[in-house]
Amino acid sequence: MHGLRLTLPALLLAAPLVAAAQAPAAGNAEAGRALISNCTGCHSIPGYQATFPQVYRVPKIGGQSAPYIVAALQAYKRGERNNPTMKAIAGGLTDQQMADLAAYYASRGAQAN
Repeated sequence: MHGLRLTLPALLLAAPLVAAAQAPAAGNAEAGRALISNCTGCHSIPGYQATFPQVYRVPKIGGQSAPYIVAALQAYKRGERNNPTMKAIAGGLTDQQMADLAAYYASRGAQAN
């Protein structure tokens, strides 16, 4: 019983830290603006198709929801989505950078790049 008295408070103090570590990062659109150089060359061209190593239809991402963009980037990073260029780009991004990019593009509206 004595061990439980010492363990329970420690677990209660650690719970918020674990929850914070698992919470998705909040995106900062202004910080995301500084990261878009790898994105605009393909994603800002309506109807653009990349042709290496096969033909890929490249969607415009302006106006997409931030959670969708983050989920897509994470899937590319994990290899669950198959595009070598996007895998390489997403693989170099932190969770915070993904959230920032997503916030930027979500804030742009469907008509913007």
